Amino acid sequence: MSKQIFERPTITKLSPGVPSKHGVGSVIAPMPMIDGVKVDDLIDAYGSPLYVFSERTIRRTMEDIKRAFSVRYPKVQMAWSYKTNYLDSICQIFHQEGSWAEVVSGFEYDKAIRNGVKGENIIFNGPAKSSEELEKAARNGSFIHIDHFDELFMLSDICHKKNLEARVAIRVNMDVGVYPKWDRFGLNYENGEAWDALNRIMLNPKLKLVGLHTHIGTYMMSTDAYRIAASKLAELASEVAKKFDHYISYIDMGGGFASKNTLRGAYLSGEDTTPSFDEYAEAITSAIIDSQIKPDKLPTIILETGRALIDNAGSIVGSVLANKRLSDGRRATIVDVGVNLLFTAFWYDHKIHPVSNHSGLVEETTIYGPLCMNIDVLRPSLMFPALKRGDRFVITRTGAYNNTQWLQFITTRPNVVLIDMSREVHLIRKAETLENIVENELTPEYLSKKK
Repeated sequence: MSKQIFERPTITKLSPGVPSKHGVGSVIAPMPMIDGVKVDDLIDAYGSPLYVFSERTIRRTMEDIKRAFSVRYPKVQMAWSYKTNYLDSICQIFHQEGSWAEVVSGFEYDKAIRNGVKGENIIFNGPAKSSEELEKAARNGSFIHIDHFDELFMLSDICHKKNLEARVAIRVNMDVGVYPKWDRFGLNYENGEAWDALNRIMLNPKLKLVGLHTHIGTYMMSTDAYRIAASKLAELASEVAKKFDHYISYIDMGGGFASKNTLRGAYLSGEDTTPSFDEYAEAITSAIIDSQIKPDKLPTIILETGRALIDNAGSIVGSVLANKRLSDGRRATIVDVGVNLLFTAFWYDHKIHPVSNHSGLVEETTIYGPLCMNIDVLRPSLMFPALKRGDRFVITRTGAYNNTQWLQFITTRPNVVLIDMSREVHLIRKAETLENIVENELTPEYLSKKK
């Protein structure tokens, strides 16, 4: 009789997910449907992995934020943040809901124009605008948010040489009590840069000051930081009015509102700790209303909210490829969704739900993607049911940034679908093929000869 191969024994804690004298166990609810459509049907029709967006969720979230601000303030304008998700269908939903376009590059600017947004309804942010892009924006009557003095002087030179007038605002960075400070972008409030820029703009007949802008950070959990920022911008607006008898048209509070996702390392769930739209609105509108700005001169509040409006509307569905045991005995589940498709896995502990019912038993599991890279980890550790090869799952709240920062690294990018208000499914971006990847490549003739 041959000697049996020794396998090191492991001890695995299983939790049935029901109350006991030790407390309540982990409960991983199955998620068989998205917006009333079976996940199994979506994968059968469009493949795995697959991005899924809910139009109903987008429009409902937009209604929520518009209500929160409009009941507190008379003039509010949304501007969809293209960098958060610039799939045309997603942008068009926001534009139908009344949003302008907020862009941070010439590429995004042209995409907004292609989507039918009028130049006068585009806000052009970002630190790297070229002279050609600045001229285009000025000719189209777009709002140009000046990021630094070099840009201010370049735009001034363009306007004088081309005999153009430009509608401008300045981006202001400031101390709002959140650290590290976001002082890379814009002109500083505390050291006087912002006030210097405003004076130069007001003395330039080719530049028309229309607004003030700030973007204090990302995934901001402090509503008080927005109150401080709005107060400082309102103070600048009051000083401009006092010195030049000029009243700005808008205060742009940028974005940064947190979604309901949970940050990696956070003790409490984002669902429990993220401020509501009402809380953000109360902080911002109170600061402006209580400022020295005259009631009949109140500026429009512009919001460039991205993450908080689209995150909850997006999901990625996928399939289990394999299971194995790691050297310490933990279970490892390998799935067909990698960090090239879920960039935000580096930031968030995304919730993952099995599609089908399971026994309720869970154990500590690491969820790996399919990439041949050690960093391809969707969840380093979570209590999760033992799914088999071929079982399907849903990763929720993936709508922000994953479709602008995705890569065809090792695997190509898959289909994207939209579930409309009538629960009809639409393919809004086709899966990539090898031809898509290589169509822009050029191979010198001496290398293209077949051996």
